[in-house]
Amino acid sequence: MNNEKPIDFTPEMRKTHTILAPMMLPIHFTMLEQILNRNGYHVELLRTTGRQIVDEGLKHVHNDTCYPALLVIGQMIDALKSGKYDPDKTALLITQTGGGCRASNYIFLLRKALKQSGFPNVPVISLNFASLESASGFSFTPAMILQALYAVIYGDLIMWVSNQCKPYELVAGSTQKVIDHWTDELCRQFQSSKFLHIRKNYRKILDDFAAIPRSSEQKVRVGIVGEIYMKYAPLGNNNLEDFLIKEGAEPVLSGLLDFILYCLKNSEVDYQLYGKGKKTRLLAALGLKYFVHVQNKMIRAVKEHGVFRVPGKFEDLEKGIEGVIGMGAKMGEGWLLTAEMMELIHSGVKNIVCTQPFGCLPNHIVAKGMTRKIKDRYPDANIVPVDYDPSATAINQENRLKLMLSNAKLAMQFEQKDAVVEPAAPGAAAQEQQPALF
Repeated sequence: MNNEKPIDFTPEMRKTHTILAPMMLPIHFTMLEQILNRNGYHVELLRTTGRQIVDEGLKHVHNDTCYPALLVIGQMIDALKSGKYDPDKTALLITQTGGGCRASNYIFLLRKALKQSGFPNVPVISLNFASLESASGFSFTPAMILQALYAVIYGDLIMWVSNQCKPYELVAGSTQKVIDHWTDELCRQFQSSKFLHIRKNYRKILDDFAAIPRSSEQKVRVGIVGEIYMKYAPLGNNNLEDFLIKEGAEPVLSGLLDFILYCLKNSEVDYQLYGKGKKTRLLAALGLKYFVHVQNKMIRAVKEHGVFRVPGKFEDLEKGIEGVIGMGAKMGEGWLLTAEMMELIHSGVKNIVCTQPFGCLPNHIVAKGMTRKIKDRYPDANIVPVDYDPSATAINQENRLKLMLSNAKLAMQFEQKDAVVEPAAPGAAAQEQQPALF
């Protein structure tokens, strides 16, 4: 057994080391990157792509390990081998979720890969809130946690409304300009207390996106669910959102805050089912109440603005799974993934892509495994699982998506035809058949 102590990220390294972190959500993570940098760290998000990342991951991660781990570790080793970074002045940042998800073990796989690749002195920082590991030189202050929370909620809003604009924009790139403007503006606001003026910011954000010239064409809406990395990360899902837009569809994604609320809710579930974690449950309950309040403010702002579709509430996700899946199913994305599919269907988004990473057993159970039960309730739901793994080609994935979109567009045409023919008023047919009295 290897009992070597991992290399620690020390306080002195804050001034000397560049911290590399994987990219998952472009809008959210750009703001989080700036928050960390303004608080004394030098963080750089990895935006690299290419087959070499998969190949590098395959060298160091067993091929029965989940695909997100292979990608994240492959991307980090690829960055160190690129020559762009000094290994003696570079650290790596990775998240650990805790619980039964194998993401909690990525950090050990990464350290092993670093040794195999000749970078044994590169420290690995664990970002977690489950008391798994800590680094003496890396920590979140209460102010940083508050800023990170607002980065998530602002990111959710921008992602939600931008996906309702980009597929319809009349001038290519106009939506991205508004995204970039507000990402930069909010990064500036995080230097002071301006980011707390949420009502004002919400209104301006919504106004700016509403001002984008858009077509009134009706397009197929496609919900995206799945393992969290595959759901959001362009590297993981082969730029799924861009592909759907290019094919004439509108992607629909729920926000990152829902996943945070789900994790907090699970502390309450643990207490109810197993009687454990009383203290943790109380803290989680307070956090849940506050974060739901913050999310509902954002939802109310979208509703009052009146231009964009309104995102669903977390409370509705909880209620929607009654009689379908129990809250004890909480490995990985657990009951939340099933709830997201049902919420999409309830909101009129009947076409759903389930991003299935190889090696993620919980995801297959609560996504693909629940499809039949959901379709029994909603026969017109068009749910398509798409597998992502080192051997899966983008062409095969895109062909599967094109078939789904073809069926979805055909169904939409039938719906439009039915809507054109207005039903006759009650008794109208009988009146027409009555003989004239005069």
